[in-house]
Amino acid sequence: MPSWKLVSGLCIGFFGSLVAVAGIGYAMVGVPNEENAAALSQNNVYYWSNGQQMVATGSGQNRQNVGIERIPKAMQQAVISAENKTFYEDSGVDPMGIARALANMARGGDTQGGSTITQQFVKNTYLSQEQTVTRKFKEMFISIKVGTKLNKDQILQGYLNTSYYGRGAYGIQAAAQTYYGKDAEKLTPSECAFLAALLKGPTYYDPAGNESLDPAANPDDNRKRSKVRWSWILQQMHNDKKLTDAQYQEAVKKYPEPQGRKATKGMSGQISYLVDTAKKYVLNNSNITEKQFDQGGYQIKTTFEKSKVEALAKAVKKVEKEKLDPEKRELDKHVQFGAASVKPKDGAIVALYGGAGYEKGHFNNNADTSGVPVGSTWKPFVLAAAMEHGTYRSDGPLSPFSKYNGNDHLKVRNNDGSYVLKKDNTPFFQENESDRPWGYISLRKAMEQSVNTPFVQLGMDVGMRNVRDVAEKSGILDASFATLNPSFALGTSTPSAIRMADAYATFAAAGKQAAPYSVTSVKFNGQEVEGFDPPRITQAMPEKVANNVTDVLENVIQNGTGKNALALGRTAAGKTGTTDENKSAWFVGYTQQLSTSVAMFREDPKSAKLLSMNGTAGEKSIHGGDTPTQVWTEYMKAALDGKPDPGFPEAERIGEIQDAVGAPSPTPTPSVEPSETVTESPSPTPTESTTPSPSPSDTCGFFGCEDDGGAQNGGTGNGGTDGGTSPEPTPTDTNLDGGNTRGNGNGGIFGGPEG
Repeated sequence: MPSWKLVSGLCIGFFGSLVAVAGIGYAMVGVPNEENAAALSQNNVYYWSNGQQMVATGSGQNRQNVGIERIPKAMQQAVISAENKTFYEDSGVDPMGIARALANMARGGDTQGGSTITQQFVKNTYLSQEQTVTRKFKEMFISIKVGTKLNKDQILQGYLNTSYYGRGAYGIQAAAQTYYGKDAEKLTPSECAFLAALLKGPTYYDPAGNESLDPAANPDDNRKRSKVRWSWILQQMHNDKKLTDAQYQEAVKKYPEPQGRKATKGMSGQISYLVDTAKKYVLNNSNITEKQFDQGGYQIKTTFEKSKVEALAKAVKKVEKEKLDPEKRELDKHVQFGAASVKPKDGAIVALYGGAGYEKGHFNNNADTSGVPVGSTWKPFVLAAAMEHGTYRSDGPLSPFSKYNGNDHLKVRNNDGSYVLKKDNTPFFQENESDRPWGYISLRKAMEQSVNTPFVQLGMDVGMRNVRDVAEKSGILDASFATLNPSFALGTSTPSAIRMADAYATFAAAGKQAAPYSVTSVKFNGQEVEGFDPPRITQAMPEKVANNVTDVLENVIQNGTGKNALALGRTAAGKTGTTDENKSAWFVGYTQQLSTSVAMFREDPKSAKLLSMNGTAGEKSIHGGDTPTQVWTEYMKAALDGKPDPGFPEAERIGEIQDAVGAPSPTPTPSVEPSETVTESPSPTPTESTTPSPSPSDTCGFFGCEDDGGAQNGGTGNGGTDGGTSPEPTPTDTNLDGGNTRGNGNGGIFGGPEG
């Protein structure tokens, strides 16, 4: 057994060593100063893909220190009541908070511990944001020294001058100017409480929203969080006797609405949206926090090509000038464009159009927006799913020459043959844009003319889950998918223009998918930051499937709704899209070198809700094949000027052809016309009639044959078997058990013997 002298000696030696270490640590650290922090503020510098400087922007432009005498007492008390009620009594160090942080660190959990205002001041001015044991001990030593060397007013002044309030504003003076357009000393108690709430995290407490950084930071949710925090801070100030009853009642009477975002130096035109996109990419692909990033010192090389960015903006402006006159036409107001251009087989975003510019008060990046349905530009994913997975009716992949009923106002069937029902248990009817009686047409023809009914039933037959999976593998993000109901096949989902361009680039690249990216390298004060290698390329779908989609979309431009893109003068593929109530119109198209999407929509500037474009540009309605296609063509001409026209790989024949899907036996023989030919087929190729009325040999449907019994919902013959009348289709469904007009032919599945 060791003697008591030895034990006591060891204990004294151990504690003496701790004291010595603490003394050395205390002596070696300095006291932070907010003036030094301001002097160290730097800009972030962004570069074009060729290495030339694009813009320098950051905290070096928006920081100004003020003395404690110019900071309202209400602001001082707001942060004390909200964050550190014992500020004037404590030592400046929260031992329990540090102990909790160290314990969490040991367990691998969240290292954030409760910090005093003194500790936060130290972190703002002296320390990196990394969470390590070494940093925690250094923070403790510096905080202790600060507590002995600076008085409480100096510490509070330093904290308020070095804190980050969002929108690039460091310090209370910059925050007052950024959010309220006034000097800090003129802030009201209510405004002070609002700014104090931002210190909880400006990304999530700025009512303007920060959706470019996180979809959860949308304006509505941010406003709710801000109001709750603002109200709570005022209540704490009142409880702490820092606001009288009268002052409190006056302060909580009305939420102090901040001003909208403002453009900072250099952030004008498309530069603002390029920076927005690149910043978002950096934060999502590194451990850099927004606060760290906005402190500056980063050099960011982007994928953006200046000539293409300028060409895209020029194309939008040219079309806007030709077609829109908001001063004379009310319906031309609030029209927005969003566009993006991506390299297939690479994923690099070479250009985007985000809106009119920050300087015009437009802070939402339309190239990366959410909430704008893509309409019929979604149909290629439905077709791709059918060619890859087949349908419950087919034995393997389905050919794009398979035929579906293209008539208007059709009931949609589940896989068991039952009708899809609405909430009121009545059948769900799918409409086309027109009531043209197409009869049975191939999926290729339906894509060409953008007929809805075949693709809704095809989606049901393939399985909307398979459609969703194909779209996701092509590059569409999970957060943008709509509900998997029949309308899902028609583009109720809301991916961004960037994601749509990237997903179509998968078709252009014969099924190879690369996630879109906007940054190739990041350096911090000259040192390379890891995490910015080009994305990995994967085979998202079979090459044969992708090439057949391209073949079908080539035909959309050559013979269908995308004909205006023929003005490009080179081989291209694409698809138009127009949504319900004409709230958005799209064109997404590509060559082997470039995939570009263009979205057009109207938006209420106050509610951010989409408005109908019926009547916009003096047109009855806006279609994807019109204005968006014109923008696309203008841009692609300039972007591809001087480049070769490699065309596309030949589409290898795929899948089985199903004729008149859902028709009763015998299966009708498709007519052969020269208007549409499968060039890769060695045998006589199936085609289809382009005339409105189908031939007698190609007229059987779910509910009967059109020859004499009539088609779905009335048909074009002499009496429909689904309650139709002769000779024109009727939009009503009067009797599923027999026709209400006597016909000359046989009835269909549900009709009587004489129709």
